[in-house]
Formats: sequence, C-alpha cells, structure tokens
Amino acid sequence: MTPGLRLPSRRVYSQTHRRSHAQPLLPPAAPPLANHVPIREWLIFGNGTRTREGSLSAVQLGQALVRTYGSLGKLSRRDLRELKRVTGIGPAKAVQLMAAFEIGRRVEAEGPGERVQVTGPADVARVYGPRLRDLPREGFVTVFLNTAGVIAGDATISEGGLAASIVEPRAVFRKAILENAAALVCLHNHPSGNPEPSREDVRVTKQLVEAGKLMGVPVHDHLIIAGRQWTSLAERGLM
Repeated sequence: MTPGLRLPSRRVYSQTHRRSHAQPLLPPAAPPLANHVPIREWLIFGNGTRTREGSLSAVQLGQALVRTYGSLGKLSRRDLRELKRVTGIGPAKAVQLMAAFEIGRRVEAEGPGERVQVTGPADVARVYGPRLRDLPREGFVTVFLNTAGVIAGDATISEGGLAASIVEPRAVFRKAILENAAALVCLHNHPSGNPEPSREDVRVTKQLVEAGKLMGVPVHDHLIIAGRQWTSLAERGLM
C-alpha cells in the first residue's frame, strides 16, 4: 500500500461496513406522480405542442409520457432516439428532457461539500450511484483517491454492450498514474438490476487487484450498481 495512505485497509474497510449483499443506495424514491396530478414542474414543455390530433398542453404532454412509461424513473432511462418517436416530442424537447434528468442525477449525487472522504463503499455509492444506475449499457468507472482517502477524480474506462463491458488493466492504471492516484475504487453498473457479481466480475476484479499490487496503486473495492442497490465485492470477500 502506498506510504501515508490513511484509508482503512481492505479488511477494516470490509468488516466496518459489512451489510447484506443488496443494499439500498438511497431512501425509497417518492411514488411517481399520479396521472391525474398536473405536472407543473415540467416547465421545459413551455406552452405544450401541436400534433396531428390537435394541441397538447404541457400538463397533458407530461401526463401522457408518464402513462406511456409508467414512472419518471423509467422515462429517465430512455435514450434520445426513443424519446423523439413519442408523439409531441421533437428533437428539441427530447434534448431538453434528457438534460433535465441529467441535472437531477448530478444534483442528487452532490454532497454537502466538494470533498468526499471515502471510509467505506457507501461513500462511493452515494456519489456515483445516481450517475450509473440508469445507464442502458454497462459502463466501468474508476474513482481516484488521494493519500487522505478523498475522491480526487474519476475516469470512464469502458462502455460495453447490453451484457458486458471490456476492461483492460493497463487502461485502468495508466489513467490512475496520470492522475497521481494513491488508490482506486472501481465501479460498474448492471442494467438488468441484479446486484449479484458474475464470475467475470470476480475474475476481472482479482486481475485488477493483482495489477494494483505490482503498480503500487491498491484497488480497495469494486462496486456493482444495480438500480438503487449496490454490492461491494470487498465486503463479500471476493477480492
């Protein structure tokens, strides 16, 4: 381990924060707005829109979207191409809608201050869970920690298909060395919503841990983000 690193060891990190394998990222979300409730906060729709069937007010358009997708959470996971196919949603409104959801994710991910001290997996999940949980494809992210165990930055290493992402250790540690990281925490999402690590997840994690020992940049944990749940491979003893 890098001299001077004050982050707890993997053993302490695991035992201090041991919980069940599927842990909520955040308190349960508020129930989706009922169809009959005016969605007044959807100001991005302005005065509404015109369709072949007639005019739709902003409230009617918002209600129609919630009816179509079931909830705001499900709506937030749609991509630009799909949103543009919805009656009344053109390219401009689709971009505005995606931007509004992205702002919401970033606000949710922000803590009370800029410095985030990592003492366990929950600290990392709180910051990065909102960014990863709605992605339609797997993405692999590394979080850089300084010698005080404070998050100093991050990097997206790969973005995969619907089932798996490709992770190369040299890409992970090249970025870590360039950022002068003292330690790493890795994360990736499971679009399926299943927080259980696969055999491939465990294999890649062990490979990264061994590479970290050689490079002098320890990997403290690998988190799987699955919806509002997360799993720590360190806590599960899989590193």
